[in-house]
Amino acid sequence: MRVLGVDPGLTRCGLGVVDGAPGSRARLVEVGVVRTPAGAEVADRLRAVADGIDAWLDRTCPEAVAVERVFSQANVRTVMGTAQAGAVAIMLAARRDLPVALYTPSEVKAAVTGSGRADKAQVGFMVTRLLGLTEVPRPADAADALALALCHLWRGPALARLRSAAPAAPVRRPAGTS
Repeated sequence: MRVLGVDPGLTRCGLGVVDGAPGSRARLVEVGVVRTPAGAEVADRLRAVADGIDAWLDRTCPEAVAVERVFSQANVRTVMGTAQAGAVAIMLAARRDLPVALYTPSEVKAAVTGSGRADKAQVGFMVTRLLGLTEVPRPADAADALALALCHLWRGPALARLRSAAPAAPVRRPAGTS
């Protein structure tokens, strides 16, 4: 399976593509970042991120996309930009009918390091080891994108089987409504 990992951001959107399957060593396809200038208008920055992700989707032809799930941060501007860039990635994947998975930072860290509290250096080190690279991908956003792709390679198939095996939850409406 080929997976595109997206570490969303407006200034640097990390992108990493890996090939692999559970039980086999993953292989790096491509890694990098889409950069936008901090002083540019948000609409222009989002368009640049979209254009960059679109080019990666065209070039690498992933079978799935894994995006970091935005969680609360102290800086509202940062979380908004991150959420907007993540939404762009999700929308572009959906347009191509690609399955999208969202993972929290702690889920990704636990998948690649064994600890949900690992720091960026530990994630980078493990990504380097797991993919047999000679150096840690830079910047950290690129390594994080590869970690997202690896997380999905290992967890995605099992999660899909669990979802398909679980019965659909009944829709519950409050009494007196139709």
